[in-house]
Amino acid sequence: MATEGRFLWVRTIGSTVVGQSLDSAIFVVIAFSSIIPTGALIMVIVIQAVVKIAYEVLATPLTYLVVGWLKRTEGIDTFDRDIRFNPFAVSE
Repeated sequence: MATEGRFLWVRTIGSTVVGQSLDSAIFVVIAFSSIIPTGALIMVIVIQAVVKIAYEVLATPLTYLVVGWLKRTEGIDTFDRDIRFNPFAVSE
């Protein structure tokens, strides 16, 4: 794993930036491209993505609290290593 379990905030916020930006762009274009001018469409995409990303930034401290609590409660802190998550990969 690239971060070995460190930098949780980078992983949560980074995945939100990528995922929610794509989600916002795809949804807004499909839903509104025929009724909203292009300039406004771009603004809607940007605002929607920024709001989602801002929420993730604000929720990150809560994420740290929950993850810490789960690790303490369950008594484990493990990472998946040498595992293929591709359902189409041939097992060795």
